[in-house]
Amino acid sequence: MPHLQPHRQNRVGWLRAAVLGANDGIVSTSSLIIGVAAANSTHLSIMVAGTAALVAGAISMAAGEYVSVCTQADTEKSDLLLEQQSLKADYESEVSELAEIYQRRGVEPSLSRQVAEQLMSRDALGAHARDDIGISEQTSAKPVTAALVSALSFTLGALLPLLTTYFYHANNLSFVISVLSLFFLAILGAISTYLSGAKMVIGIARVSFWGALAMSVTALVGFAFDAAMS
Repeated sequence: MPHLQPHRQNRVGWLRAAVLGANDGIVSTSSLIIGVAAANSTHLSIMVAGTAALVAGAISMAAGEYVSVCTQADTEKSDLLLEQQSLKADYESEVSELAEIYQRRGVEPSLSRQVAEQLMSRDALGAHARDDIGISEQTSAKPVTAALVSALSFTLGALLPLLTTYFYHANNLSFVISVLSLFFLAILGAISTYLSGAKMVIGIARVSFWGALAMSVTALVGFAFDAAMS
């Protein structure tokens, strides 16, 4: 029986967008709510600000992911076009170039030439895209997927502190939002590292640190505005 190892590289596109969106949704929305609450604002003002942050943030995340990944896709297409032109202009040089790449990876010169010729006889552009440029099916840009995943994950992340605000009306709202948001971030860090195969403690620590920093700074800004207006 063949030994098949599960690899996680095929998750990298959507997982990056999902983690970025959810993390941004939790951190930005909770930080904004804490900052507005720290400025001694009314509960209605806090809810309006949080809702606006969710809507604007989700759209911004989708647009930002789509534009940035489209830029990556355009770059990949441009590189593939140049490679295609090189293959048509001087096929033998491209064979030699691919063989040299395999030699640098430890393949013997005579064998590297055979490997390059056989791979290019089947799919010359695909072989160069993968081994020369570094473009593969798993890592190629998918703008629409990245935009949708990012927007959805941001919305889900932002809903966590926002729903807390809707149902919690006590004076210590900032403290409750801070604690719950750090708890949500810890869960996000644990899930993301589990899916990526990294150490769970590292994932929890890094998202919690930056989340706590953002919430602390915005709370200070809110207190400063409250003091200035008093």
